[in-house]
Amino acid sequence: MICMNMATANKTTKKTTKARNSKVGKVKRKNAFRSYDKAMSYIFGMTDYERQRVLRYNTTAFDLSRMERLLKGVSNPHKKIETIHIAGTKGKGSTATMLAKMLEANDYCVGLYTSPHVMTLHERIVINGEMITEKEMLGLVNRIHGTLEKMGKKDDSPTFFEIMTALSFMYFADKQVDLAIIETGLGGRLDSTNVLEPALIGITSISIDHQNVLGKTIDKIAKEKAGVIKKGIPVVTVVQDDPIALRAIQQHATTVKAPLSITGKDIDFSYRFESSREHGPHTRICVTTPTSRFEHLRVPLPGEHQAINCGLALAMLDKLKAQGYELDDEKSKDGLLNVSMTGRMEIISGDPRIIVDTAHNAASVKALIQAIGQHVPYDSMIVIFGCNADKDVDGMLNQLQYGADKVIFIRSNSPKAVMPHELAERYTEICGKMCQTAINIREAVRIAKSAVSKEDLICITGSFYLVGQAKEQLQMIRPEMQSS
Repeated sequence: MICMNMATANKTTKKTTKARNSKVGKVKRKNAFRSYDKAMSYIFGMTDYERQRVLRYNTTAFDLSRMERLLKGVSNPHKKIETIHIAGTKGKGSTATMLAKMLEANDYCVGLYTSPHVMTLHERIVINGEMITEKEMLGLVNRIHGTLEKMGKKDDSPTFFEIMTALSFMYFADKQVDLAIIETGLGGRLDSTNVLEPALIGITSISIDHQNVLGKTIDKIAKEKAGVIKKGIPVVTVVQDDPIALRAIQQHATTVKAPLSITGKDIDFSYRFESSREHGPHTRICVTTPTSRFEHLRVPLPGEHQAINCGLALAMLDKLKAQGYELDDEKSKDGLLNVSMTGRMEIISGDPRIIVDTAHNAASVKALIQAIGQHVPYDSMIVIFGCNADKDVDGMLNQLQYGADKVIFIRSNSPKAVMPHELAERYTEICGKMCQTAINIREAVRIAKSAVSKEDLICITGSFYLVGQAKEQLQMIRPEMQSS
């Protein structure tokens, strides 16, 4: 797929991008891998910090100079594309997706790089809603293989995430995207994506997460996230739940002289929850600037937190308009209607009713429980929960007690997953409530099903890994559901 809707064709930067990429693919190479499976085995064999139980956050493990050498080996594709960089703790993927859909509706060709994935690695690299294909991925791995081998011989092997990030930049440059929206992986300051010089930066809500890596306090975490802010590049953020986080962002923006805007403070933003016969329970938002007016827009994703994310996406869209991008408000509104996301309050079964959500920190679990309470009628809710050890485990367990009538703890297939019995013990210590454990999704759903009525709800949450497993195994579980 090569993007043909070049809405920014009048921009000299896009003409330069075309010229630089006109010879892509014409150089004959000896392919290292003939099959997609072998190429993926090679990539997955690299150091993967997403799966490591113990992780040190320093310039040895997270080395931007290594990332820069990797990109130089494949002709610096990140310098051939216009980018938008999004950091934060929760809502990065949702904000990025809503912004992408609005830009696509304005006839822009938009690359989207997010992580982690729920079902397939290909979810991470998308152009205008279409995931990269196996053939395209194989071609990219073959092109980057020589550079990886050279770096490996010097004991300077790139990590899995660095490679995936480089592949996304290569793909977006090949396809001549108008804009690529890039989500950070971990933190910001030392994140592999922070080699970018973007046109715009967005920072979503910041809360406690990865504290064994980024720091124990919200101040330290916020400073790491704010590390994506660069001199002179516009930044948009939200009013943070913790003023300390906002202060860290403001201080860094001031230090590097980056213009900072805050939705709900510098940018007129408001939202309200309502219910109608046509749309059911939903949230509407208003965002007003000197150049844009979005009034009473229906947020495409459920939950108050998604209203905040949507407001940020609209504010970022307005900043792009100020930079000269041709954007029509009505088209942008239409783009929002096309937003849907895997694993965000997604109903994967109707009988029994099962919702999955990738909430994986305390703030996200709290937002999920509130959103379910607003949008999904039920008598009682059983939560099937599993999470990773590098998270704020006690914080998540504490939030569960406010929405779960019953909890079943399980372990995902992540090497970092906490054992079910440990979760159960900590949950009982925190809230004094009884709970159960199960060895896998199949058993957990069977236990839950035996305890629910038609008006009850089963929610599976705690990690991307767990939600992915739940979606994969639903086809195996469903026959049992239907026959019982």
